[in-house]
Formats: sequence, structure tokens, C-alpha cells
Amino acid sequence: MNPGKTYGKNKAGCIIIYLQSEQWEETAMATIYIVEDDVNIREIERYALKNSGYQVEEFECGADLFKRLESKVPALILLDIMLPNEDGLDILTKIRTDKNTAKVPIIMVTAKTSELDKVKGLDLGADDYISKPFGVMELISRVKALLRRTTNAQEESQIAYENILVDNDKHAVYVDGKLCELTYKEFELLKYLVINKGIVLSRDKIMNQVWGFDYEGESRTVDMHIKTLRQKLGEAGSHIKTVRNVGYMVE
Repeated sequence: MNPGKTYGKNKAGCIIIYLQSEQWEETAMATIYIVEDDVNIREIERYALKNSGYQVEEFECGADLFKRLESKVPALILLDIMLPNEDGLDILTKIRTDKNTAKVPIIMVTAKTSELDKVKGLDLGADDYISKPFGVMELISRVKALLRRTTNAQEESQIAYENILVDNDKHAVYVDGKLCELTYKEFELLKYLVINKGIVLSRDKIMNQVWGFDYEGESRTVDMHIKTLRQKLGEAGSHIKTVRNVGYMVE
């Protein structure tokens, strides 16, 4: 057998090639939580993730998830929107407001396909989304991409530009020392702009980095968030410059 790969057997005794050894080292210790009440979908997600080298734990509702989060925080959460008792968006909000789980990467799994539904979840703090029905390859691709972005992110505790202070630890923004109330995505957007101050960033690049995916209407989404961000920053919003036909920059 090829020493560069990891092998296993399924119930029928057939050999399965899982991953290149380098990939296995990156994923073998990563634990992913699945929050899904549909047993069939949960089984698909579990099978795909385990065969890609991830450790998996499953939960049918938010209550079970939060109980587990008290003792262990995962590398990533797959969170369904339509759940019994408490929907995924409420669960997402609670996760993001808890300092112990605020930075956990989250992919929303949804049967809702409207742009408004997707934007709502992203604004509340979701890092990506995948629509039902979905393919196993797409699921694994999104999981790997999100974990890669998270692993590679080297963040300073605080980032400052002029009179704007971005505090990563508190997930807060201050203008002239006063707290500026921003949504999760507005914070991520401003942080990305400030980190790349003086560099023109295209709408596509902003969307890929801050939202982590492409979808129809992405230009409107970025423009809408920039407009709201400028308003909330007040006079400091003038630091966000529009570069016509290209995108935005902080200067």
C-alpha cells in the first residue's frame, strides 16, 4: 500500500483510501459538531466527515449542544437552521455572544435559499452556509476551506488605525475610545479593511475573505454593509474610501 495514504475498511470489508498523510495530520484531531434533527441528513454528514479524517459528535437540538460546549469546544460546528424548540439562528446568536465559543467556525445548513435568509445568518455570525440538498464533496470542501482560513488567521489582540481601535479579544470596535455597536459581519468587514489599510480590495476579495463564499448579489451585500458601517462609525467612516469600479480601502 502507498505509505502516503491512510487506509481503512468498511463493513463489507472493502478498502477505503481516506487521505494523504499530510491531510490526515491536519484533520485527524479536529472535532466537528453536527447539530441536526433529521437523522438521515445527520448520517450523511457524519459519514462524509469521518471518512475525511474528522472526529464527529452529533446533537439533535440546541440544549444538547450547549451542554456539551460547557466541557469541550469543537474546531467547527455544522448547524441546521430548522431545529425543534430553538432554531439555528437563536443558537448561533448564543454561541457568538459567549466569549468561550464566540470564535468557533460555523457553517449553517439550511433548506432556505433566499438571499435574505442567507444574509441574516451571516450577519448573526455564521462563517458560511450550505443549502439542502447538498453533495458530500461540496460539504467537505467548505469544511476544509473554513478550517484552513481559521488555522491560517494570525490575529493581533488589537488593531488600530487613526481613531479606530479593533479589539479582537473583546470582538469590539472603539472610535475615539467610545464603543461602536457593530454586527458580527460589520466587525469582520472593518477588521479586514483595517488590517489591509492602504490596499484597494475588490468586492469579490472582500466577499471571499469576510463571508467565505460567492453567491448572487454579492456586490449589493458588500455595498450595503459598507454603507451601514460608515454610518455607525460616524466621522471615522470617512476613512473607508470607495475606489470606483474596483472596491474599497481604508486610508
